[in-house]
Amino acid sequence: MIIIHATMHVNPEKTETFLQEIQPLIEASRAEAGNISYNLYQSAEKENTFLMAEVWKSPDAVASHNQSDHFKAFTAKAQEFLSAPFVNANLIIDHLVVHCS
Repeated sequence: MIIIHATMHVNPEKTETFLQEIQPLIEASRAEAGNISYNLYQSAEKENTFLMAEVWKSPDAVASHNQSDHFKAFTAKAQEFLSAPFVNANLIIDHLVVHCS
């Protein structure tokens, strides 16, 4: 099992656009065979900070997701509404290896 937490800092003027653009990504990602869960959370302390909490069955499922059309479409648009680059933290449960970047 792979757990990914992707932190996104959104430009305050682009929050509505971000929320509209991310919905197709969430829906399509949840439909992927290797997905266990895919949830977006907004920080209670930092208004324009969001966390995508993802759980995948395997590294192959993550690789497939990263090559999916819906993921590529979202990441191609992300610079339009993000105020900073993505921050990812990955935890690989089945191998007990922690990777943070």
